[in-house]
Amino acid sequence: MLSTVSVASVIGYYSITLYQALHDPSYGVSAMARGAEWGRNEGLGGLVTWFENIYNKFNGAKVGGTPGSNAFGGGGTGPTKTVAGALPAPTRMQSPATHPAADEGVWHPVARYTAGGVPAVYEAFVRPDAVHTSYVVGVAWMDTKLLRATLYSGSQIPGKMGLPYRHSSPITAVDSRSLVAAFNAGFRMQDAQGGYFTDGKILIPLRKGAASVVTYTNGDITLGQWGRDFHSLANVASVRQNLDLIVDGGCAVAGLNQQNNARWGKVTGNTFNVWRSGLGVTANGALVYVGGPALSIADLANILVRAGAVRGMEMDMNTDWVVYATYTGALHRAINGSTGSDMLNPTNVGVNAMLERPTVFFANWWTRDFYTLSLRPKELVASGSSARK
Repeated sequence: MLSTVSVASVIGYYSITLYQALHDPSYGVSAMARGAEWGRNEGLGGLVTWFENIYNKFNGAKVGGTPGSNAFGGGGTGPTKTVAGALPAPTRMQSPATHPAADEGVWHPVARYTAGGVPAVYEAFVRPDAVHTSYVVGVAWMDTKLLRATLYSGSQIPGKMGLPYRHSSPITAVDSRSLVAAFNAGFRMQDAQGGYFTDGKILIPLRKGAASVVTYTNGDITLGQWGRDFHSLANVASVRQNLDLIVDGGCAVAGLNQQNNARWGKVTGNTFNVWRSGLGVTANGALVYVGGPALSIADLANILVRAGAVRGMEMDMNTDWVVYATYTGALHRAINGSTGSDMLNPTNVGVNAMLERPTVFFANWWTRDFYTLSLRPKELVASGSSARK
């Protein structure tokens, strides 16, 4: 009798918590993502990973085909403005596809410009590889001389230790007045194989050798290997670690094609072509973000290199957690996310769009950490400019 009651209690508990998870937007958009988040929260991560691998094995990315005519972006592509100290605009990317489209890899200025009319963010679109040619991956280039970066912590990532955080969702009205872009950070910390530093506190110990995104108190942002490229927390605002570097010295690192290599995570097999995101830094300090479908981890590294990254790392993955949004609107005026646009949206890529909307970072229920890029104070005041090359 007692064992029957115990079994019934366990079933009842899991039924209630699963029902709650399936109706909780912070667990993702899709039912599959919400179920996976529930399973990992309940200590069923191994079972979730097994199911995801089986699903990906039999529901792989489609081979061949061509994307829609509007898939490679819009907006201006002609001469733009610049100011002293700004980075030179990026040059056209070479697509991994064997036969690139006419406008594939062309950079388009997007989002809020500086008060002097200088774009700080460009987007380009390419195919993930030469095989899965019906899909499009988005790439964003960010001028770190014009933009300052902030890591927003979530209640689930890095966790409740250290609460309240100085910067946590939602983005406030004051901070939204200069907001240009926002994007997802890395894996859940139990899968990230690394640490977390923010608000002057090491919340999770930093791992030597881990791929690390570092922001500084002056708003600068870069990434590299902890213990080699970074040795001190002096003037550091945040450190967010996630696995190991996938790009180093301007090249993809060796071994990325190994299935389930622990250096790059076992959440989903590294060779599966699924939704992934990555972050890189160029030789002159620009930040590049890559996000989209049908990517193996080797494909992700390849596109980061093609975008000019000298060091790069994987961020989060799966459809519900890969999101890069840019925002428009008059400077100095608060926005609520409704003026935002996902880099991959239904207008340009149809059903292969990012699921989370640009308003997600303005929701008080959003539990994951993310980065914002905002115009630096001096760029909020108009000054002289000239043709950007």
